[in-house]
Amino acid sequence: MFFCYLDESGTPEIPGTSSHYILVGLSIPVKYWQKVEQDINSIKHKYGLHDKEIHTAWLRRRYIEQRKISNFDLLPIDKRIFEIEKYRRAELLRLQKVNNKQYSQTKKNYKETTDYIHLTLEERENFLLEIASAISGWNFATLFAECIDKISFDPRRSAMSISEQAFMQVVTRFDFYLLNCTKEMNEKQYGLLLHDNNLTVEKKHAELMKSFQKKGTLWKDINHIIETPLFVNSGLTNMIQLADLCAYAIRRYLENNENELFDLVFQRVDIKNGKRVGIRHFPGSGCNCVICQSHK
Repeated sequence: MFFCYLDESGTPEIPGTSSHYILVGLSIPVKYWQKVEQDINSIKHKYGLHDKEIHTAWLRRRYIEQRKISNFDLLPIDKRIFEIEKYRRAELLRLQKVNNKQYSQTKKNYKETTDYIHLTLEERENFLLEIASAISGWNFATLFAECIDKISFDPRRSAMSISEQAFMQVVTRFDFYLLNCTKEMNEKQYGLLLHDNNLTVEKKHAELMKSFQKKGTLWKDINHIIETPLFVNSGLTNMIQLADLCAYAIRRYLENNENELFDLVFQRVDIKNGKRVGIRHFPGSGCNCVICQSHK
């Protein structure tokens, strides 16, 4: 039995706020679930993030207030937290009087980053590198991803939306993987999808999965994935948070050529006959990225 955890990076809307939309599935055999939890919780504990959610995009942001506090990196943890919270309270009170729009956005930013304010940017980046290194070292884990370049995507030529196409691709590759595992183990292997809780896609993906199980996808019948996706709270599930990191790393590589995190998680992409079959960059024609080159 295999769990496959799904999360996305970028927006599926055109144009949206990103040039790419990435959907990732990170799969592990059920028997390794406890090891994964122990590994990740150990790293979280080291950085004072036990029971905190790994939200990669917010962890990698620069917190302006940290630069405004003298010798912030030399302060003890409790003093760092006190000084940041003091600064933020004062800033929210100031903005509340002069700029309602900026106040609302700043309040949201503070809420999303409150768990990480005791860490400098360098410490946060080191934390993410340790998490990505752990993923890279799990030879039992397998990564699937669909990476859609929205600039080149023509919705008039596709019967499916960007998010639907990405979901179908990941489902198909996961089922192919389970088929290959079945052949290797001489026993039928099953998989279950666990998706980050997202009300905008929950009903749509559940209906799509039912359709795939009845009629198959464009490439194969779906015989190994059971049930419709289970939607879970990412804040309570380490593996969804890791899928978030993988999706973010892939998008930042494709959009900004950032490869530090990407090079690590890319090692876990499903491979067959020397090709990284678990990932695709669409449309990819004439593209020289590592993903496209890995298919040649």
